[in-house]
Amino acid sequence: MASTRQMLFTATLCSGLGLLLTSPLWAWDGIVEKHTFEIDSFTTQGGETIPNVTVGWEAYGELNEARDNVILITHFFSGSSHAAGRYDQDGEPTGYWDAIIGPGKPLDTDEYYIISSDTLVNLNANDPNVTTTGPASINPDTGEPWGMDFPVVTIRDFVEVQRELLESQGIESLHAVMGASMGALQAIEWASAYPDRVERLISVIGGGVADPWLLATLSAWAAPIRLDANWNEGNYYDGEPPTDGLKEALKLVTLNANHWQWANETFNRDWADEERDPAQDINARYAIEQTLDDIAATRAETSDANHFLYLVQANQTFMAGHGESLEEGLAAIEAPTLMLYSEKDLVFVPEGVRRTAELIEADGTDVTLETLEGNRGHLDGVLSIDQASDTLREFLQ
Repeated sequence: MASTRQMLFTATLCSGLGLLLTSPLWAWDGIVEKHTFEIDSFTTQGGETIPNVTVGWEAYGELNEARDNVILITHFFSGSSHAAGRYDQDGEPTGYWDAIIGPGKPLDTDEYYIISSDTLVNLNANDPNVTTTGPASINPDTGEPWGMDFPVVTIRDFVEVQRELLESQGIESLHAVMGASMGALQAIEWASAYPDRVERLISVIGGGVADPWLLATLSAWAAPIRLDANWNEGNYYDGEPPTDGLKEALKLVTLNANHWQWANETFNRDWADEERDPAQDINARYAIEQTLDDIAATRAETSDANHFLYLVQANQTFMAGHGESLEEGLAAIEAPTLMLYSEKDLVFVPEGVRRTAELIEADGTDVTLETLEGNRGHLDGVLSIDQASDTLREFLQ
């Protein structure tokens, strides 16, 4: 059982997580380089100004002369721009969608220029491979971390930073935009806000709006941080961070992103310690409890609690179309759309995904719905994406 838990820990941990190349002889060896993009001043959808915005990005493949072979990858809540490859030859983990990005794979780097960027307020603010501007960044007006004075940002703000990144490389259109979960929200927003720039939309385990179920789920994720005394209304950068609250929040994320079938099949009712019976020892744990705690503790090492809260807010406020009705926002999408989802998803419930598909295709836009099989629920959109390889290859061509 211990080896099974370790393999699970590694797989789950991996889930939660180049300059323009012009040579015609370009070949990808799987090694990627992290780059940074800077904006002197960025105005949010709420009208607030954020000076000195910096985000990290990486790319796989070659940008063609026409600059029309671009696929934008938008990442999930706990993810980053590291969608494929590795930073050094022996490095781990590989990017979360390494199964479908690379030479000869569905997102073929011999054909497409695939680019991904860290979002604003990226959860992994303390990861050296992540570059992001958010509450943990220094406010140039005060010389101190922003904390909760950082402006509220939205999914549309993430999209606008990506747009400026693309335009800095002379990219005006996208062969496709693809993302999972929170990345699906960004992909949908791209297609709704810029229908003339997006040729194909691929939404994975995501829908067109944060429905009441998701609003409440996100609120539950945030609660442990706010209840940690060390959070101190977000003013903890010169003291002890709210690590305990952050761990509990991340544990909830991992649990909800999975499915009860996975939990039951993987753990049964095994004890964390074979010599400590929870029926006899109030401090004894079950194996699933210990595994979730271990995953959360590892993730907390590179995460920031305030960034977590800002991401919760960005997801809660999402509705395709930025302020229009959901029907109008989704009707604005003209790109042929592929929606990959799980019938076992406990975050973006399948009924909501199907409703999103109905609203997109209501005015004649072509929509393809395909399910991903597995026992991981929401996480099947990351861990089982290779199931859709043939569908992705056809859709992109």
